[in-house]
Amino acid sequence: MLLGFLLFYVGAVLFLNGLWLLGKIEDREIVAINVLSGLAAAGVVIDGAFGTEADADSIRGAALTLMFSGTYLWVAYNRLANVDGRGLGWFSLFVSLTTVPVFLRAIASAGSASEVWLATNWLIWGILWFMYFLLLALQRPILRQTAWVTLLAGIVTGWLPGFLLLDGLM
Repeated sequence: MLLGFLLFYVGAVLFLNGLWLLGKIEDREIVAINVLSGLAAAGVVIDGAFGTEADADSIRGAALTLMFSGTYLWVAYNRLANVDGRGLGWFSLFVSLTTVPVFLRAIASAGSASEVWLATNWLIWGILWFMYFLLLALQRPILRQTAWVTLLAGIVTGWLPGFLLLDGLM
């Protein structure tokens, strides 16, 4: 159930961040959903890493989830501090490189359609984080493309599966 909870808010924040990148939401207004989603992910991290049922797998999952939480909180900070985001861009390179072995491990061990779907999500998220690296750290002119990939990734990898998991349909 925590996966559905987390993905639901990943979907919300990615969808809204995509709209923000398209200029449909103001800089200061996007802070709220990034803080909310960052804190929700941080709660999942704390439970997975330090909860009474923590084990090697949950701690690994918590470490990977912290990349999401850190990203969303960093976006919020950047909007409040009015900085250009180059630091977040370089962090995004670190995260995108981290998703490569996560995807490869997940796809190699996938034994069901849902596991293939989750592995594919890691690939999509890795591409998205790499786009943030190109946009923010290297200042490539890919704002519109990044916005659309962000928005669509929010629907496909977050909101829709999160909603289906929360409703017990997946």
